[in-house]
Amino acid sequence: MLTPSLEDYLEEIYRFSLSLDTVRVTDISKRLQVALPSVTKALYKLRDESYIKYERYGEIKLTDQGKEFGYYLVTRNQLLQEFLALICSKCNFAAEAEAMEHYLSTATIDAIKTLVQFMKDNPFCQQAFNDFMNSEE
Repeated sequence: MLTPSLEDYLEEIYRFSLSLDTVRVTDISKRLQVALPSVTKALYKLRDESYIKYERYGEIKLTDQGKEFGYYLVTRNQLLQEFLALICSKCNFAAEAEAMEHYLSTATIDAIKTLVQFMKDNPFCQQAFNDFMNSEE
């Protein structure tokens, strides 16, 4: 089980890997706004947990396990942002999803996923909810 901080590192490595051939320590440092030594320390921990392949000053490559969990982390974040939009939350979706994602159980994430899918499949329910929310203002 990864700490929330290590999940953030893995999530960013996964995001970078979707568009870059080579992920570098400096890329992660800039994106997460952390010092280079902090990134290196996290990379060694991720390597020890078999999520990445990494040697000092070398390329960062996701293992199959890293790709799978990275995908989960990114889709979990997207799901939570979609959920926040669905419930008409007046917040910064990205920041709120980031605050929520590490502390919700898998069972709760699955329930949110089911609710979001239900609302997509039943747009009249979504419209009724939106109408209710607008009448409360």
